[in-house]
Amino acid sequence: MTTRQTLKGIGASSGIVTGKAFVLPSWEWELPDKMIDVTDLAAEFERLSDGIRTSKREIRSIKNELSDVIGGEPSSIFDAHLAILDDPIFMNEIQGIIQRQYKAAEVAVKEVIDKFVNMFDLLDDDYMKERALDIKDVGNRLLKHLLGKPDVVLPETSEPFILVAKEISPSQLAHLNPSHVIGVVTMAGGVTSHAAIMARAMAVPLVMGLEGKLDQPIQTGDLLIIDGEEGLIYVNPTDAVISEYKLLQAHLEANLENLKRIALEQAKTLDGTEIHLEVNITSLKELDQALQYGAVGVGLFRTEFVYMDRDAFPNEEEQYDVYRSAAEKMGHRPVIIRTLDVGADKQLEYLSLNEEENPVLGYRAIRISLDRTDLFKTQLRAILRATVHGNVKVLFPMITSVDEIRQAKALLEEAKDELRREGLPFKEDIPVGIMIEVPAAALIADLLAEEVEFFSIGTNDLTQYVLAVDRMNEHIAHMYDPYQPGVLRIIRDTVLAAKRAGIELGVCGEMAGDVRALPFWLGLGVNHLSMSVQSLLPLKQRVLQARTEEAVKRLEQVMRCTTSAQVKALMDPPARLTAAFK
Repeated sequence: MTTRQTLKGIGASSGIVTGKAFVLPSWEWELPDKMIDVTDLAAEFERLSDGIRTSKREIRSIKNELSDVIGGEPSSIFDAHLAILDDPIFMNEIQGIIQRQYKAAEVAVKEVIDKFVNMFDLLDDDYMKERALDIKDVGNRLLKHLLGKPDVVLPETSEPFILVAKEISPSQLAHLNPSHVIGVVTMAGGVTSHAAIMARAMAVPLVMGLEGKLDQPIQTGDLLIIDGEEGLIYVNPTDAVISEYKLLQAHLEANLENLKRIALEQAKTLDGTEIHLEVNITSLKELDQALQYGAVGVGLFRTEFVYMDRDAFPNEEEQYDVYRSAAEKMGHRPVIIRTLDVGADKQLEYLSLNEEENPVLGYRAIRISLDRTDLFKTQLRAILRATVHGNVKVLFPMITSVDEIRQAKALLEEAKDELRREGLPFKEDIPVGIMIEVPAAALIADLLAEEVEFFSIGTNDLTQYVLAVDRMNEHIAHMYDPYQPGVLRIIRDTVLAAKRAGIELGVCGEMAGDVRALPFWLGLGVNHLSMSVQSLLPLKQRVLQARTEEAVKRLEQVMRCTTSAQVKALMDPPARLTAAFK
């Protein structure tokens, strides 16, 4: 008998697909407590070394393949996998079990994997829990080589299918062929997991977090509809639901094709207000599509990914090549390069930052740069040299005080002096801006505006800090809401401070690309919005349909609201039309 189920999970990568399920067997190793003779210790250590070398070779191969296709953060995930195999604590634990307890290499590896995974799972930190999957992924790869086991083979079929698994690792995702595996469903995981990041980069719809929500297990061959935006799963849906989703999918595909027709139109409201729609990027690979979709500049170049995709600091020439290429490709269009923003959830293994109890409030971003002036000046020199190739601006992250700006600008002047002495060309008048993402910066925006040429509001972190809500924490994630009146008021006051000072202001957080927020930005007179490539066309469509005069009136109503629900009721509808059968 066919079991029908409708399930609500976590939408981790958007898209709608229909297909039959293939349930991936759980990869759980049950190993006998195999012992070795003392005379075999050397051979066992050699077996372990061979397994590590083979695993590293495979990981580097996967990383290189991904870099060629999608680049940026997804491929750099495998740097973390390589770092685990190089981690002295992890490897010493394995070697110690072999040497002291005379256990086979695979038994020692399994014990250490289980120990670290259990330890991470017990932490009250979603980010660390999700890193447990990386350790398990690396450990399983090593075990596979030690045991001589083959990879799990996906079915060879002309019919695309939806992969269902307890959890999915970055390594498994990297090997998926999107023309065969059209979607993924997992019992565990969350939107900040490496698997989710990769799925979004690969444009594979993904719904996670179904643990404990199934009346009956999904079986291979079950017909599934997965809605990666809403986090919905339909198991063996009715004909009516199938028809509804076919209509919705056709509507979304047709809408995208229609949107492409306006890609090169100027983003102007019906009453003539021009909005500069810019793009946030992590790598040069994103620029072609950004230009194809009509981006008029790079509002945020996240340079940390230049540092992440490697195992040592990039030197000046390497950075200069990247920044120069971005400037040349964008021509006269602005390219805002944010200086290194690492720490918290963006770690560099080779930077060797100390573990912190609360890294979000810790040693990160400009705090590291002002401390490690050698690294900072190397980056500033590279950015300055790129100015002769285009319209380059520099942006400092996580500023909290006037002193920090002055220190950063002093180091920028030192970098200029060095380049002059060396005869290397650069533009003297590079515009300097700061991120407004900390309440302290917003509250003294009038003072900070006297020090810089522009502000960029980072709504993601600003919302998190204003509401004291860790957006990675599943228990309070529902409280993370940029439409709360407190958040809107602090943004409004920042915009007004920039206007009074006569400096430029843009927005580069998620709210910039959210069509619901457009009346708010139009009403405030914000005309620089930077977003993901995927958000450019839907937002341009809304700009072309909007009137600034109406937005100004609506802003007055919004600022009188006392709740987020009231605010959202006044905002534009979300980009995707919701279907009646939801």
